[in-house]
Amino acid sequence: MMLLGRWLCVAALFAGLATAQTLTPFDFLRSAENSARAAGLGGAFVAYAGDASAQLFNPATIPTTVDNSLSVTFTKHVLDINSGVAAYTRRLGSGWMGASAAVTSFGTFTRTDGLGNTIGTFGAAGVSLALSYANQFDTNAYYGITIGYVQTTIDRAAASALMASVGLLYQLPKIRTAIGASVRYIGFQLARMNGQDASLPTDVRIGVSHRLRGLPLLVNFNLARLAEERMSFAERIRNFTLGGELTIGTALQIRVGYDNGIRSSQSSATASFLTGMGIGAGLLFPGFTLDYTLTTLSAPAAVHRISCGVALDRLLAGQ
Repeated sequence: MMLLGRWLCVAALFAGLATAQTLTPFDFLRSAENSARAAGLGGAFVAYAGDASAQLFNPATIPTTVDNSLSVTFTKHVLDINSGVAAYTRRLGSGWMGASAAVTSFGTFTRTDGLGNTIGTFGAAGVSLALSYANQFDTNAYYGITIGYVQTTIDRAAASALMASVGLLYQLPKIRTAIGASVRYIGFQLARMNGQDASLPTDVRIGVSHRLRGLPLLVNFNLARLAEERMSFAERIRNFTLGGELTIGTALQIRVGYDNGIRSSQSSATASFLTGMGIGAGLLFPGFTLDYTLTTLSAPAAVHRISCGVALDRLLAGQ
C-alpha cells in the first residue's frame, strides 16, 4: 500500500493533469505517448495528418501517412522520469496498419522497513503495446481502431489492462481543413495492484486542423478529456488545447501550443505565465524529420521531448 501511495504522488507531478479524476497506475499513458510535434501543438493532434505518431491520438490518421513510416520519441520528464515511444505505419492490403510501443521509467525509490530504515531500492515502470487498423469508408473519410495492452510495475507488484481506441477523420481539402474525433483507452483491468481496482484514463476528444490560405500556418484546436466523470460540462470545455505550426521555407517548422487543462490543474503557487505552453521546432529533410519541444507544467517543472520521423522507403531510396 505504501508503494502504491508513493507512486501515485509521483504520477500526480508527472501527469500535470486535472485533479478532478482519481489517479490510477495507468495515468502515465496521458503524457508518455506524446511526440515532440504533438507536444509542440499543445496536444491538439486528433485531426493532424501525415505523422505516424498521430495514431496515438487518433488511429484514423494512419492512412494519411507515408507508407512504411516510423516515429521515435524520447521524453525527459520531471525528476528522473523518462519515456520512450515508437509508432509505425504501413499499408496492409486495401487498408493500413499501425503499431506502437511506449515505455516509461519512474526512476528509483528508496526501500524502507517499518521503522523507516533504508534497506535498499526499487523501481517503477509502465509499458504499453498496441496494434491498429485503419481504412477509408468514404471520400476523404477514414476510421481506425486500436487494440492494446498496458502494464505498470512497482517493485514486485503489477497492474495490467487491455485497452482499445477508436477514431474518425474527415478531410475537406478544398478548404484545407480536417476534422477528427477519438475515444482512447477504453477497456478493462486484467491484474490488480494490491487488490485495488484501477480504471483506464479514458479520453474523448474532438478537434479541427485548418491550414490558412496564403500563409504557411497550420492551426489546430481540440476539446480534450471530455470523459472526465467528476467534471461539470463547463469544466470539460475548459480542457481545450490549441497549437500552431508555421512552416518556414522547405526545411524548418516552428510550433507553439497551449493546453488549458494543464494550466487549470495548477495552483496559483505553482503556475507560471508559461504553464501549459509548448514551444518547439522541427527540421525537415528528404525522408527524415527531427523535432524538439519544451513543455512547461509549472514554475519549477518542464518536460523535454525529441522525436525522429523516418519515411523508410524514401530514406533508403535516397529520395
